[in-house]
Amino acid sequence: MIKTEIAVIGGGPAGLCAAIEGTKAGAKVLVIDENSKPGGQLFKQIHKFFGSREHQAGVRGFQIGEKLLEQSRELEIEVWLNSEVCGLDSDKNLWVVRDKKESIKVIAERVIIATGAVENSIYFPGWDLPGVMGAGAAQTMININRVLPGKKVLMVGSGNVGVIVSYQLLQAGAEVVAVVDAAPKLGGYGVHTAKVCRAGVPFYTSHTILKAWGSECVEGAVIVRLDNSWNPVTGSEKFLDVDTICIATGLTPLSELAWMAGCKFEFIPELGGHVPLHDRFMETTVSGIYVAGDISGIEEASTAMDEGRIAGVNAAASLGYIDDDKRKKMTEKLWKRLNSLRCGPFGEKRKSSKDRLLTFRGEA
Repeated sequence: MIKTEIAVIGGGPAGLCAAIEGTKAGAKVLVIDENSKPGGQLFKQIHKFFGSREHQAGVRGFQIGEKLLEQSRELEIEVWLNSEVCGLDSDKNLWVVRDKKESIKVIAERVIIATGAVENSIYFPGWDLPGVMGAGAAQTMININRVLPGKKVLMVGSGNVGVIVSYQLLQAGAEVVAVVDAAPKLGGYGVHTAKVCRAGVPFYTSHTILKAWGSECVEGAVIVRLDNSWNPVTGSEKFLDVDTICIATGLTPLSELAWMAGCKFEFIPELGGHVPLHDRFMETTVSGIYVAGDISGIEEASTAMDEGRIAGVNAAASLGYIDDDKRKKMTEKLWKRLNSLRCGPFGEKRKSSKDRLLTFRGEA
């Protein structure tokens, strides 16, 4: 049995920032991550970030990850890798399996859940053929493992993940044969979409994949146009010569541990589905349990990091390490930064959705 003041579940951008803020305040923090290396999605992101200087604008994702890891080492934060949290209750007891062989109970005074999200799947004839994969898997292959997943790629989904990974596939030497999206409009930021367009990649809106073709692996795909009711239009089928199909159709928060702990949820499609209710301090309906990052609603890594900082500051403050005036000032400063990111046609929608999560204590 291990005791700690703050247990952070997940060593991605939100979790690392939460741990750094909590440790800087003076709390004893333990980070638990199932991967062999902390940093999460940041080390797959070779593109430059947006926002302000405070949001690391112009800095590539993996470089931000390196800075966070360096801060963590300097602060001597305890990190358990290859460790999976299999259980969490409302009393903040965690059951952890380390290295797939050792089971340890961790008793924490505060818990910050920063478990991220999982890629959504879509199903079509041939979806189980080798060569069909999530866009995140393809991104891991090219940017982490330096392996090209295929030579001719069909990308399903034109959101930020779809267009960013498409561009990175082009950089890695693959041909992106097409990007298709069931929606009538493209979903990604213009700056990302424009890069792929300038490379000559065709976009098909109001289209979806009808089936994948191949005997032992993907050898081709058939796409089809959709009518205004989202039904396939007979006779509009188009065959594409591809050997890889990447699925970029959104993410769903990894919220199982929050459910287990008894946190209350609300279903908000814009944020990825069922999301734990939390207040402006990122604390859930279960006292002492906080959330940060994609579990609190699907957004960008920049917002995940600021949410992690808010959770870390307030978890430490609740333990007496930060006085109330300082806590309020630090929290408001971080919220101002967060709201500056949630502007524009995409951000405002998410901001209003996020506000729905802050009402259970009357703090919206």
